[in-house]
Amino acid sequence: MKTVYTLLFLFVAHLGFAQSSTKADEITGIWLTGSTNAKVQIYKSGNTYQGKIVWLKEPIDPKTNKAKTDTNNPKNEAKSRPLMGLVNIWGFAYVGDNTWENGHIYDPKNGKQYKCIITLINKNTLNVRGYIGISLIGRDDTWTRSQL
Repeated sequence: MKTVYTLLFLFVAHLGFAQSSTKADEITGIWLTGSTNAKVQIYKSGNTYQGKIVWLKEPIDPKTNKAKTDTNNPKNEAKSRPLMGLVNIWGFAYVGDNTWENGHIYDPKNGKQYKCIITLINKNTLNVRGYIGISLIGRDDTWTRSQL
């Protein structure tokens, strides 16, 4: 009888983990940023989630007539890296209640990095909150699920 209870416990624990993992993966996909200038693909990387730029409304720099690069980055060696494919969000862990925390977001418009919390409002809407220090001092951006 003890074996039956042990097997039942393991089965129920596995179901709970599978549901939690599935819920955590709801963040994955392609998202149009609030400014509608870029799309970011969010995917699982190891035990965390990250995202990279996969589409730009204006991928070509009109000054150089070449692909846009990370010109506002404070590190000189990074200024020439292409924006397309750039990992701009990373380190997010699912903490429950449709929320991913402990991550960072990089804004190529100003070359700055912020702490970040992402909340899934519904299956097609994310609230992305970048902040400095504490989350009360920050800015929200609404991203919508998209196709590439």
